[in-house]
Amino acid sequence: MANDLVLVTGGTGFIAQHCILALLSAGYGVRTTLRTPEREAEVRKHLAVGGAEPSDRLSFVTADLGEDRGWAEATAGCVYVLHGASPTPSGSYASEDEWIRPAVEGNLRVLRAARDAGVKRVVLTSAFGAVGVGHKKMTRPFNETDWTNLKSRVAPYQKSKTLSERAAWDFIATEGQGLELSAVNPTAVLGPVLGADYSHSIRLIKNLMEGMPGCPKVNSGFVDARDVADLHLRAMTDPAANGERFLAIAGESLWFADVAKVLRQRLGAAAVKVPTREVPNTIVRLGAYVNPAMKGVVPFLGVSMNATSEKAIRLLGWSPRPAEEAIVASAESLVRLNLLTG
Repeated sequence: MANDLVLVTGGTGFIAQHCILALLSAGYGVRTTLRTPEREAEVRKHLAVGGAEPSDRLSFVTADLGEDRGWAEATAGCVYVLHGASPTPSGSYASEDEWIRPAVEGNLRVLRAARDAGVKRVVLTSAFGAVGVGHKKMTRPFNETDWTNLKSRVAPYQKSKTLSERAAWDFIATEGQGLELSAVNPTAVLGPVLGADYSHSIRLIKNLMEGMPGCPKVNSGFVDARDVADLHLRAMTDPAANGERFLAIAGESLWFADVAKVLRQRLGAAAVKVPTREVPNTIVRLGAYVNPAMKGVVPFLGVSMNATSEKAIRLLGWSPRPAEEAIVASAESLVRLNLLTG
């Protein structure tokens, strides 16, 4: 029912804020968690940019994924939980354990609180990183039966998303006591930026618009945050979504050079700095020796990361806008909010 109370964890997050906007638009009451209450004004400002005037239908509670305190209060009276909050490891070169342990324990902490509060269903915001990493060359698009191969070399972030999602499913099977779970696994999330705090994927658009030297031969699926939010709401209420994972991708995956081409074609003068050339793989590999940030790119050079959202479309009636629209919406919002430098 539209007037049910929904908890959205991690209210400062990009996907979380689009979920809040979708829930408020659909008539739900929303409670969201913040690690620090001082960020409430920032969240309200971002929601206003998104067109929301939530008044008394939005409330805030302080809760940290690393502590039990606050979660009983956060989940009390909620019919559903959209859990997208993810702990951030400390330091630029955090250990693998600093990624994995808080992610796993945070998921279990939220699920435990939801179960004890009598919540009907939790929708977990997982990631494509729990699906499509560490595989040898695929001859078909990735789907929900795939899991990231942890026996290969997998970066700590993707490893944490994989292990934390698996831990959530294991909890439901052994300790859920009737609590329902669905998972949404988005590819790279684009769409309208609401403020200076946005998804990691938006940085690709920002870097292209600001004139990065060239495009590495890297492939990715893309999806608009508004459609990711819509999929969360469908997974929250549709009986067919219980116990299921849903990949979120808009159409076919794209190479970074394809993204750059869309920006040049659609943004006109604002895209004058967008690079036109693709950087050879050998140059990227050489650059990785001196630039640590490039090391994470090397395993993905030339690898297709195509996936399919056939399941979400078929089971839940999901209909995402084209990836090109998500790319353009990201760039236009960065320009509109003066978030580009140079």
